[in-house]
Amino acid sequence: MSYKIKKSTKQGQTIQYVSKFILRLIGWKAEGQIPQVPKYVMIGYPHTSNWDTLLGLLVFKALGVRLNWVGKHTLFKPPLGWLIRALGGIPVDRSDPRDFVEQMIDVFKTSEELVLTLSPEGTRKKTDHWKTGFYRIAKGAGVPISMAFLDYSRKTGGFGPLLYPGGDLEKDIKRMQEFYAPVRGKFPELQGEIRVKPKNDAKAQY
Repeated sequence: MSYKIKKSTKQGQTIQYVSKFILRLIGWKAEGQIPQVPKYVMIGYPHTSNWDTLLGLLVFKALGVRLNWVGKHTLFKPPLGWLIRALGGIPVDRSDPRDFVEQMIDVFKTSEELVLTLSPEGTRKKTDHWKTGFYRIAKGAGVPISMAFLDYSRKTGGFGPLLYPGGDLEKDIKRMQEFYAPVRGKFPELQGEIRVKPKNDAKAQY
């Protein structure tokens, strides 16, 4: 199954203007350049509050970006399946012999354009490491990782630099640590540590 980013429409432009207006009303702003590549994995950090989803949608709608996200395949059945797809949803079938990473790599390979957004923390609770599925998807699909953020200390959200995974996970994680160091979530005490579990940890999620 393939996915393609819809081109800007009059309706899309209206949503963009409205999102910008709402952001101004609440004192937030969007910044950063939209990646000039057709396909990439966008990671969002930090994720410490339910408000992150709403703010993130406003920020990236204001920038004119249509995001794709993943959900259980059962959510995509009639009668609302078409609506969920229209909102950027991509179904993940847990009964598929391929794991989540393999399914997403296949989606990338069959799509002309795709912005897949993932949270490396995987939860709003504080974690001591990141899940690395986003990295494996990007590396397997041959696409870059866009470091997106919501910084409550500056009331700013948007795009940071692109990172092309080179296979040295520890080195690439260090670059992410450097970029996200000054970024603060709504509840900073809940921000997950930007690190991965040691390779000799039997429970490591690679």
